[in-house]
Amino acid sequence: MTTDSNSNMANGTVISDSAEAVGDVTNSPLLDLLTGFIVELRNAGLPVSLTENLDAMEAVQHIPLEDRVALKYALAATLVKNHSHWKAFEIVFDVYFSLRGEEYALDSELLDGPLEDDDEDEQSPGGEGKGEQGQGGSNSGMTPEELAEMLYNALANGDASMMRSMARESVRRYAGMEPGRPVGGTYYLYRTLRNLDLDGVLEKLMQQEQDESGETSDFEQRLQRDEYKDRIEALKKEIEAEIRRRLVADRGVEAMAKTLRKPLPEDVDFMHASREEMANLRKAIYPLTRKLAVRLARKRRRGRKGPLDFRHTIRTSLSYGGVPAEPKFRNPRPKKPEIMVIADISGSVAAFARFTLHLVYALSSQFTQVRSFVFIDGLDEVTEYFEQTDDITEAIHRVNSEADVVWVDGHSDYGHALEVFWNAYGKDVGPKTSVLILGDARNNYHAPNSWIIKDIKERARNVFWLNPEPKSYWDTGDSIIGEYSQYCDGIFEVRNLRQLESFADNLV
Repeated sequence: MTTDSNSNMANGTVISDSAEAVGDVTNSPLLDLLTGFIVELRNAGLPVSLTENLDAMEAVQHIPLEDRVALKYALAATLVKNHSHWKAFEIVFDVYFSLRGEEYALDSELLDGPLEDDDEDEQSPGGEGKGEQGQGGSNSGMTPEELAEMLYNALANGDASMMRSMARESVRRYAGMEPGRPVGGTYYLYRTLRNLDLDGVLEKLMQQEQDESGETSDFEQRLQRDEYKDRIEALKKEIEAEIRRRLVADRGVEAMAKTLRKPLPEDVDFMHASREEMANLRKAIYPLTRKLAVRLARKRRRGRKGPLDFRHTIRTSLSYGGVPAEPKFRNPRPKKPEIMVIADISGSVAAFARFTLHLVYALSSQFTQVRSFVFIDGLDEVTEYFEQTDDITEAIHRVNSEADVVWVDGHSDYGHALEVFWNAYGKDVGPKTSVLILGDARNNYHAPNSWIIKDIKERARNVFWLNPEPKSYWDTGDSIIGEYSQYCDGIFEVRNLRQLESFADNLV
C-alpha cells in the first residue's frame, strides 16, 4: 500500500515517506516510533525480547517505508513467535503505522449526520473541500443510491481500489464520528454497516450471478457465494481501518492502542470469556497440549537418575587412572502417575472445568490412567464418555448433557459430592494417584466435610486444588477454600491457559 504524500505522525514524531527515511534507524525518527510500538506489544502481552527488538530495527533498515505491507511482515517476522498473537500484533501495527493527514481529522460539521445533510455540509464554513482530500473530490456529491450502486459494482468486480474509496466515503457519511467523543470503533463500525446493508448486497450479487449464468450446481453457487463473502469481509476490514485511522488522528496513538488492547488467548479469563474468546481458547489449547506433552516426557526422563551402574562406572574410570571421577547411572524407568479429576461443572465454573478436562485428556498418554468425576451437588463418573470417542469436545458435550450431577436443588455442595466420591471410589485412590479437584469451593453454606480431603491425602500421591477465582476472592462469602487447603499439597489460581500451563509441571 502506498501512503499519502502527507507525512506520517505518531508519538509526536514525523516520518517522511521518502527514501531518505530509510537508513540507520538510530539516526531516524523511526527509532521513537519503533520503541513505542514494541512497548505497546509488550503491554498487549507479546513476549518481545531485546534481541528481537534489535532484529526488528535491523530489518527496518532494508524495507522502504512507503511499502507498508512489506514493513508489516518484516516486523512480524522478527517480533511474532506464536500464530495466536498475530491479531494482537496486527491491531497494534495498524494503530502505530496508520496513515495520517488532515483528511482524517474529525470535523463534526462534516462527519456527523447521514448523507442527506451533505449538501449543507459542503456549504458550511470550513467544510468545503475538507472532506474530499485524498478522495479525488468526486464522492461528496453522490446520492445514497449512487453510492450503493458504486459499492455494488466494486464488490461485483472485486475492485480493491474502489472498495477502499467506498469504505472511506461510507465512514465519512454514515459513522457519525465526533471529535473527542469516548466511543469505541465498534460503535462506529455498526452504524456504518447498518446503512450499507451488506447482507442485502450479497443476495443481489447472487441473484445477478444466477441470472447471468443460468442453471448452476449447488457447488458452484457455494463457491461464488464464498467469493462474494470474502470480498465483503475485505470491505469490512477497509472500513475498520478507516475508522481506526480517524480515531488515531483524533485521540493519539497511545490512547487508541490502550483502547483497542485485548488479552491474548492464553490470558483470557475462563469465567468471563466472550463467545469469540472461547473459540480462540479452543484453538489455542491444541498446540499447548502438544508442547506440554513433550515437556512432561522430557522432565520424566531427566528429572531423576536411576541406580548406580557399577560396571559402566569402573569402565569409565580407566580413562582417569582408575579413579571413579564420573559415576554412571542406569537409565531411569519412572512410573507414570494415575490421575483422578473431580470437577465442579456448575455455573460459570463449567468453562474452567471444560478446558482443564480437555487438557488432562489431551495429555493422557503421559499418565497410566485418567478417571474423571463431575459434580454439582451430586457426583457422577464420566470416564467412559472420554474413552468412547476421540473427539474431546463431543465427550464434554455428553458430560454436560448426560451426567447425573444433581442431587437436591442443583446448587454446589462440595461436602456431599466429596462424600459420594469417598464412599464409592475412595478405595481406588492409591500411592500412585494424583487427585485434581477443580472448583471455586463456594459451598452455599453446606457442611464442608473437609475430613474427606484429609483422608484422600493420606492415601494419594498428592492432592491439588485448582481454583478459577482470583486469590483476593478466596475465603469471602461462602468460599471455604482455606478450610480445604490445609489438606492439599497445593492450591493454584488457574484463571487462564497461561496459569493452567504453569500448573501442568506438577503432574509429573
